[in-house]
Amino acid sequence: MKYLNKIISFLLICSCYSIFAQNEKQQITVKDYIETYKEIAQQNMKNFKIPASITLAQGILESANGNSDLAIIANNHFGIKCTSDWLGEKYYKDDDAKDECFRVYKAAFESFKDHSSFLTTRTRYASLFLLNITDYKAWAQGLKDAGYATNPKYPQLLIKIIEDNKLFELDSAYLSQNYIQSTENKIVKTNEIEDFEVVTIGNNNRKVFLNNNIKFILAKKGDNFYKIAINFEMKPGELYRYNDFSVDYLLKEGEKVYLQPKRRKGSAEFHVVKANETMFSISQLYGIKLKHLYKKNRLVEGTPAVVGDKLWLRKKKPL
Repeated sequence: MKYLNKIISFLLICSCYSIFAQNEKQQITVKDYIETYKEIAQQNMKNFKIPASITLAQGILESANGNSDLAIIANNHFGIKCTSDWLGEKYYKDDDAKDECFRVYKAAFESFKDHSSFLTTRTRYASLFLLNITDYKAWAQGLKDAGYATNPKYPQLLIKIIEDNKLFELDSAYLSQNYIQSTENKIVKTNEIEDFEVVTIGNNNRKVFLNNNIKFILAKKGDNFYKIAINFEMKPGELYRYNDFSVDYLLKEGEKVYLQPKRRKGSAEFHVVKANETMFSISQLYGIKLKHLYKKNRLVEGTPAVVGDKLWLRKKKPL
């Protein structure tokens, strides 16, 4: 009997050692993790305007290159916890407190998408999207300032991962292919001026068009708000306000400049976001006030437009 027990013990030890060796062998390296998820991170950079370098660095840090229990069991690569609006499966583990609730995903790519959605729909992260999309250091600090992590060294940890693995090159490579615009207020020409009715010829022989029953002109080369205001006997501040322009905004040749306030509703029922479009350009396209475009779609002001999303322009988006 003692001999049999020794054999069983020996077999158990061998079995445990084998499992341990297999687990050691299956550990995902940083390089493997980057190769596996870099395209997803770049796609999310296009859709959500979040640097691919930041997404990957967070994934690497939060999931231990995809080797953490949370990543393996719950497919949760970003440590995102349950919130009151989370309707999916849940996984409980000790973290900052005992037995905390974490989100469970069917696949890793869902975790990446939810991470991007999480950042773009929470008010506390809105300031991130005012940063330069290639400034990974500012983004790393901004995440910490917004309360994403409690570790005081969180920005430095992200920056080290990005620089050690040259993840910033993914941001630059993606931008160089012109997948996204470098500024939120870039004007995108999505229709022809022939589509609009000419209602009058203004001062200095300038054509005045009509869109959504609002008068507008097209900016000419060398135009500024003071010149236009003088031409149409207006105040520069009115032009800023009617067009949702910031006071330091520089006019671009060919873009719409409304001479009257935009409406609470757009000139169409819906709009499907196309590549390179922004919330600002869409608001100008349909003559709808920018703040009302956000409200109708239940979005936090500052949230970027996502390619493929259907935006409601006249009625409020259903819950």
